[in-house]
Amino acid sequence: MKSRKNLLEQLKSLPHFSKNTVYQLGKQLGLKDGTVDTYISRFLKYKEIIWLNKGLYVSTDFFEKNKNDISYSFYLANVIRTPSYVSSWAALQYYNLATEAVHSITSVSPKVTRDFKTKAGNFSYQSFKKDLFSDFSLTKGKFDFYIASPSKALFDLLYFRTRQFRSVKPENIKALIEELRIDIDEMDKSEQKKFYTMIKKYSHE
Repeated sequence: MKSRKNLLEQLKSLPHFSKNTVYQLGKQLGLKDGTVDTYISRFLKYKEIIWLNKGLYVSTDFFEKNKNDISYSFYLANVIRTPSYVSSWAALQYYNLATEAVHSITSVSPKVTRDFKTKAGNFSYQSFKKDLFSDFSLTKGKFDFYIASPSKALFDLLYFRTRQFRSVKPENIKALIEELRIDIDEMDKSEQKKFYTMIKKYSHE
């Protein structure tokens, strides 16, 4: 059982890990893959690790220590489905442009739309065609994550809410933003300009 405890201790320092990482650490401890599989099952059974996605996990210890750090939640959102970037309500709240309670972190991905409900939180991924998978950047800190610019976060939200701006005229966008209680006036002027440029381009398509 000592090797099981040693393996778990090594996993506790990782912000997330794959099954392959556990196999590699197991080999260093002289463990066969079959034994590692048994340990992973037990870790899950005793809630010592949390399932994130197929073959991806985080130790409960690491998660509990960092769960209140929004950058860690965004980091996990990026990791669970790649490539992706945080957008819509979660990003707007991060930029202090919305006060809407966020129950799920919404991201955009060129992959199919999918939701993940995990013990580490709820993560929603909306599918975008590749030419719209843009205007995001890497925010560096304790945990690095990709997030939409303020203008793109708002664009993405409205794009999905209006079903790609069907039957929505550009002149009605401002009213829609107010209805959603988003404070666009707090957005940097250059970002506002970028937002309206995107709206003009795509709301006519």
